[in-house]
Amino acid sequence: MTIHPQLAQALAQKNALKVISGLNNFDSERVSAVVKAAEAGGATFVDIAADPTLIETIRNLTVLPICVSAVEPELFVSAVNAGADLIEIGNFDSFYRQGRRFEASEVLELTQQTRSLLPHVTLSVTVPHILALDKQVQLAEKLVDAGADIIQTEGGTSIHPNNPGIRGLIEKAAPTLAAAHSISHAVNIPVLCASGLSSVTAPMAIAAGASGVGVGSAINQLDNEVAMVAAVRSLVEALAQHQSSVLNSYE
Repeated sequence: MTIHPQLAQALAQKNALKVISGLNNFDSERVSAVVKAAEAGGATFVDIAADPTLIETIRNLTVLPICVSAVEPELFVSAVNAGADLIEIGNFDSFYRQGRRFEASEVLELTQQTRSLLPHVTLSVTVPHILALDKQVQLAEKLVDAGADIIQTEGGTSIHPNNPGIRGLIEKAAPTLAAAHSISHAVNIPVLCASGLSSVTAPMAIAAGASGVGVGSAINQLDNEVAMVAAVRSLVEALAQHQSSVLNSYE
């Protein structure tokens, strides 16, 4: 499997940043604003809904690799035909709010179905945070066997911090950081840590073993593009500073 060169390099350098506009966000104007901010801020790639018309619009707007998210394998075929560079089974957060759970068996089945439909497209799969940590690791291992190229972790949107400020940011990120640490030590493919991250906790994700981070609401819920660009840049800079400090520690 050949991962998009730009994404592959960032994953290898452990500083990949994915900006997520939302699995159920079909507002072309809003998604375009998020994507333009992602590119201007220095993000590695973007994650949008698996809608062919939306993909074509964004493909004409950016040179960044485009990932599309869905939980219906057949949607990925038309998405790839429309210009998506990689596909992802995940961004489950919006479904949790509706009371829908994704168990290990369903995620594995979705992965197998998707891989049979698109055997040569880069495939990322999210491991549901509702599973116990050991079950998340077991599922991740099975997903690798089923053909996943990237594993993504989640969990932040379900956490309501008890403390303000930095302590609250760390509390919010704790589930996805724990999953990234456990899963990255169990599989030999890149792990992307997502959900509930900030410029404070993104470097912690890399330290935990992730090859990159995914950020959604911290950017796409902002009310203007200037603020979005600033938020993206703060994440890029946080990852760069972490990488620099790691390199300096070896000198």
